[in-house]
Amino acid sequence: MEPVQTSSLGDEAALLGETSCPLKAIEDIWFGCCSCTFFTRDQRGIVSHLVVHGNESVKCHHSSLPSDSGSKVHTNTEMHGGERFFDCNLCPQVFARNSYLTEHNRTHPGEKPFKCRLCPQAFARHDSLIFHNRRHNGDKPYKCKLCPKAFSRSSSLKEHNRTHNGDKPYKCKLCLRAFSQNSHLKSHYRTHNGDKPYECKLCPQVFARNSALTEHNRTHTGEKPFKCKLCPLAFAYQSNLTQHNRTHTGEMPFKCNLCPLSFAWSSSLRSHNRTHTGERPYKCELCPQAFAQHYVLIQHNRTHTGEKPFKCKLCPRAFSRSTYLRSHSQTHSGDKQC
Repeated sequence: MEPVQTSSLGDEAALLGETSCPLKAIEDIWFGCCSCTFFTRDQRGIVSHLVVHGNESVKCHHSSLPSDSGSKVHTNTEMHGGERFFDCNLCPQVFARNSYLTEHNRTHPGEKPFKCRLCPQAFARHDSLIFHNRRHNGDKPYKCKLCPKAFSRSSSLKEHNRTHNGDKPYKCKLCLRAFSQNSHLKSHYRTHNGDKPYECKLCPQVFARNSALTEHNRTHTGEKPFKCKLCPLAFAYQSNLTQHNRTHTGEMPFKCNLCPLSFAWSSSLRSHNRTHTGERPYKCELCPQAFAQHYVLIQHNRTHTGEKPFKCKLCPRAFSRSTYLRSHSQTHSGDKQC
């Protein structure tokens, strides 16, 4: 076999001519690099990969996927001088070393020989145990160059980087939405098919995402893990803490496009926008009135029910609105008597 002289992708055709057999990618053919464990079905991919090795002899590994489910070792002695490849019986993966196949096989039967010393979890692969141990020791060696965040896995850093560059490679086939993480796309698909596999053990509610179930469980336990650093308040949800922090910083990131006003919460902006559009989605069930904001409908309903939940601590009076109670309280601090 002649050595590879090319160093650019433009010479792929010449490189293909130097192989000992035609590298035609069909459905059941894999191309393997003889200098490392790289395998691909893509003809262009193997040629591009071979260029990376530079002046090394090119060999073609014409390794077909296993046709006999009982065969683990795939040999092609006539064409390739006895090169051996190790096929998985249960999936199309092919390995250059038997040790790689042995490690891979553990992912099928559920064998998990690598056990954590700090918790009951066990893993099929040693590197998975290493990643897991970082959860215990807090080790996060993969640091973002654009913000202070760090991660225990390189894959997590890659996903995080998409929050900076806006890359969303995972596209929904049923709508126009796209996502930066594959897990987010999988969760999104459940909004189309209605699948809600995560069930609460304490009530009938079910959820499409495990994270949503975790958050919901806090309504039962009362847990509030998100604590404000500036006051004693704590919250069940990160989003609530983020909103609360704006009461300290004065930040108002949600700006109206039609007037100079801005708001600390997106819900406040949505309510405000109705003053421009005239939309009144909150309708009273007992009279024709409708309102732009939900809390105004609640206040209005008290005119029908007679409910007066705001009680004065200094006299028997009670009111349907907190603003009425505040105005009334001033009569106790001044000369007026109630």
